[in-house]
Amino acid sequence: MLRIGLVCPYSLTIPGGVQSQVLGLARELRRMGHEARVLGPCDGPPPEPFVTPLGNSLPTAANGSTAPLAPDPSAALRTIRAINDEAFDVLHLHEPIAPGPTQTALVLRLAPMIGTFHAAGDIAWYGRINKGVNWLANHLDVRVAVSPQARELAFRYLGGDYEVLFNGIECELYARPNISRSAEKIVFFCGRYEPRKGLAELLQAFAKLPDDVKLWIASDGDGISLLKHKYAHDDRISWLGRITDEDKIDRLAQCSVFCAPSLHSESFGIVVLEAMASGTPVVASSLEGYRNVGTHDVNAWLVEPGDIAELADGLARVLSDKKLAQKLSDGGLVRASELSMSRLAEIYIQMYHAVLEREHFSPDHHPKSRVVRLFSDRVLRKNPAV
Repeated sequence: MLRIGLVCPYSLTIPGGVQSQVLGLARELRRMGHEARVLGPCDGPPPEPFVTPLGNSLPTAANGSTAPLAPDPSAALRTIRAINDEAFDVLHLHEPIAPGPTQTALVLRLAPMIGTFHAAGDIAWYGRINKGVNWLANHLDVRVAVSPQARELAFRYLGGDYEVLFNGIECELYARPNISRSAEKIVFFCGRYEPRKGLAELLQAFAKLPDDVKLWIASDGDGISLLKHKYAHDDRISWLGRITDEDKIDRLAQCSVFCAPSLHSESFGIVVLEAMASGTPVVASSLEGYRNVGTHDVNAWLVEPGDIAELADGLARVLSDKKLAQKLSDGGLVRASELSMSRLAEIYIQMYHAVLEREHFSPDHHPKSRVVRLFSDRVLRKNPAV
């Protein structure tokens, strides 16, 4: 059994792709018999009993959206205390360079560390790296990127070697045998409202679809009220706001097609993978990030980003062609099984053991920071080689 600390920079009570990956990986590691705990900001009660909250988050601009980070000194102090009190065998940092808990853990290096880089596109904190913090990444024992696009961004600013792994999906969570697919034609969109997510383009495409097609929109955020007002006359549209994960999974099991019309800056198509695990046909933009998961006319129908006519045509095809919908559904289930969280956890466990073995035989591979050396008598985790 290993004691594993998974550190997340984003608020764990706010839905997000990185948060879901961290919590899902922790659940799988615990099912495998390891003592995995998640450390991260929480704006409310922790979502799981194995989560250690590190305080509230502060909205921070990142990649065309607002990221719920915790870069304040109080969160840093809670991070230091939690990592020291738990005396983890290994730390797994998600978005290691992000301001807040992961960067704090990276500076101190109280245990061997694996870093997983998720982001692609334009990330504000990467632009500040050349001003003196690129050396921090050298504290990582292993660097992982969730896609070639995430590797390219990290390498551009940090250099180094990266192993490209996938984001995992907890397939068993998305099975809803007691829920039947609706007889109505329903398109489902789920995600934060940001212009880059393509909701405005989806609404334009939806206006071209027949009157018997409905649209569920599970989204909220600044600016969405303008779209609600613009399309208030269309009673085929249900504006659901932010929904729970359980409601999202239930709706995935009921809808006819899931649509991911993003315009740019998607590192990995986790929303596409969630729909696939639910057996739901997918229509998505042909972005590099989504092509990491989906293959056109095999397990997804991919269209040119921002092309309204092509998006409308793709939705109409899947809604009207039952054989095509079934082919995409079957292909999606196969793809989800290939990218299961259990498989991902097994790969990470091998990495954890490898870095611990290296630490055992080479304890000075990464010397302790000056701060840790200064307070070495208070550090609870002792090097296994000592």
